[in-house]
Amino acid sequence: MEQDLQLNICHLYPDILNLYGDRGNTITFSKRCEWRGIKANVIKLGVGDDYDFQDIDLFFIGGGQDFDQHALLDDLGIGLAGSKASRLAQAIEKDVPVLAICGGYQLLGEYYVDASGDRMDFLGAIPIYTEAGDGRLIGNLAYKADAIEGSPLVVGFENHAGRTRLREGVAPLGHVVYGSGNNGEDGTEGVRYRNVFGTYSHGPLLPKNPAFADCLLRIALERKYPYSALPALDDTLETRAHDAMAHKLNQ
Repeated sequence: MEQDLQLNICHLYPDILNLYGDRGNTITFSKRCEWRGIKANVIKLGVGDDYDFQDIDLFFIGGGQDFDQHALLDDLGIGLAGSKASRLAQAIEKDVPVLAICGGYQLLGEYYVDASGDRMDFLGAIPIYTEAGDGRLIGNLAYKADAIEGSPLVVGFENHAGRTRLREGVAPLGHVVYGSGNNGEDGTEGVRYRNVFGTYSHGPLLPKNPAFADCLLRIALERKYPYSALPALDDTLETRAHDAMAHKLNQ
């Protein structure tokens, strides 16, 4: 691997959207780049911070609670030209890869209706919407990620009151093997829209799902360096962690 390859990874709102160790996902991106001789520049953007999104190769948005999402709407600038929201939507339409977890996943959709019936309009960058249901969907989660090459079994943890539904023609990230997924009714989990990967999997997700991490890194690398390839790594430890959880859920 050439030593001058580098990826700019933007972590949006790391101090607010960081439930269940979601920050571990950017650490995983960084280490899996480092082990391959790729320089990973992690840009942490909090409230009031900004950056040229045209220079970002991969976005990560973690999970948060309803009031966290509401607190971020002004900073995102929903519906405003040139805002973070509009520039992120433009990046999505240019196929920049995005990993969005739980609250971050919901934020990319059209809207969220909370338990009181109040509606929050979100980015509308992906054709999904979320409405609060009765009770929370909590526990371990496993799903066959059909929208990722090789359809790996992804393991994680979910805790959400929102029931997310995909608009017609939009593909889920996968189908639930164990747990509830998007809404606990239709058997779907997450979404794959262009190069957006939305999921309810906390944990953090990527340390024990290396195939998922490499899917995103491969897309980012090949967009920036079209003739590059992502070398394989020895994932013995990561696979053991993954398989231990998969075995636990299968008992």
